Amino acid sequence: MKGEGSKKGKAKRPTGEKEVSTVRVKTAVSKAGEILEKISEPYKVVSEVLSEVKIHSELVDEAKRQLLNLYVFQGVTQRDILVREALRFREVSSRIKEAAEVVKDYVPESIYNEILTSLFRTYIRHGLSESELASIVDDCVRIYLDSIVDPGEPVGTVAAQSIGEPGTQMTLRTFHFAGVRELNVTLGLPRLIELVDAKRVPETPIMEIHLDERHRYDEMRAREVARRIELTVLENVTKTADIDLSEMKLAIELDPEMLYDKGLTQDDILKTLSKSKSLAGRVALSADDPNTVLIDIPKNYSDIIKAQKFRDRLLRLRIKGVKGIKKVILQRRRDQESGKEYYVLITSGSNLDVVLKIEGVDPGKVRTNSVHEIESVLGIEAAREALIREIKNTLNEQGLDVDLRHVMLVADMMTRSGAVRPIGRHGVVGEKPSVLARAAFEVTVKNLFDASIRGETDQVVGVAENIIIGQLAPIGTALVELKMNPTKIKSLVEREGR
Repeated sequence: MKGEGSKKGKAKRPTGEKEVSTVRVKTAVSKAGEILEKISEPYKVVSEVLSEVKIHSELVDEAKRQLLNLYVFQGVTQRDILVREALRFREVSSRIKEAAEVVKDYVPESIYNEILTSLFRTYIRHGLSESELASIVDDCVRIYLDSIVDPGEPVGTVAAQSIGEPGTQMTLRTFHFAGVRELNVTLGLPRLIELVDAKRVPETPIMEIHLDERHRYDEMRAREVARRIELTVLENVTKTADIDLSEMKLAIELDPEMLYDKGLTQDDILKTLSKSKSLAGRVALSADDPNTVLIDIPKNYSDIIKAQKFRDRLLRLRIKGVKGIKKVILQRRRDQESGKEYYVLITSGSNLDVVLKIEGVDPGKVRTNSVHEIESVLGIEAAREALIREIKNTLNEQGLDVDLRHVMLVADMMTRSGAVRPIGRHGVVGEKPSVLARAAFEVTVKNLFDASIRGETDQVVGVAENIIIGQLAPIGTALVELKMNPTKIKSLVEREGR
């Protein structure tokens, strides 16, 4: 009987249903194939056209991009028109190649290729005469050659002077976000100092969080992401927290408005409190008031002082949000190209590692002013970029125009070892091989004593140590060693005299 029952229970699918499901799968596969073929059609057509019309290899990709733009966005699908355009592109590429060929040996390959592609785009869009082509190429090469550092140039000294001199004009100020008392951003000289000192935690850590397409245009969805990020502790949603010493109970009255604002309910508070081992089975809602949570104080907190410490510790309990982010502001911005409004989150506090994983956040557009956080999460190259950006922005805020290459040199020196190090005796200067150079910067006596104990030798190859001992510094013309042989000069003079 059991065998029969089990056989009856396993009902076989009718043959007709199997055939229908197979047909559906085949139809779906064929439709997917059709869609893929339709998507790849422009690439196939353009590639075939370019295989017939030979264009210089450096400009093939740019020509393909222009033809795809015609095919996909402008709806030009006729093959004869595409071939005609490709022939025009070939003629343009030949002219550009001829104009730029004369400077190929004077500039690096990357700059040469950039000249070619930029000229190609400009020529296609606006048209250029032969004289205009030659003038643009000449200007590019002249600007490049003018930007090259001369041999023997003291780039470190020039960078220090270029940043240090305008730095004396910087003000001591902070930027305040309107309407938010807690949110200030350190700017000016204090910010520059904490950057070059590689301070572990900025004085005012801040993040700029961009949202994905689904959340950035909708205020309610953007606010939901903000609530997930903003740190909420029990104290934030509490009106009062009273201790009843007679029954040894803690009565926490919740604030309904704050609960709504933070997107929480009384049940969420109960669940969070109950997760604590010391509070398991000790938490309940008041029968008289649904907004009051009653907590039995553990016996080891029997006296009044300990009970107050228990209450204070409990009010700091994290309910939701990201550790370290105390406040999140929803900021409305407008896209300059499309004109659409979108929302960005500005935070007081920073926690890059956790924020990148939160749903609704666009991880490619999250910024923080904490360089060490960027280093630990994204690596040293990202930290270098952040240093350059932050120093340059700080200078620009004050209206100080400093060449980017000086800032890049500072960032390179701070990150060359694979970790962010400060400029100072605990970092870049303190690791100089020259004893005299270290002693000339700070704590002179200590550096000299330490070097004598270790028996260090100074090779006197840098700028500072040569100046200290009164020699010419190896920079500029002093970098070149010129020797004269009087006997050869004498024989040369005698030969010319004859």
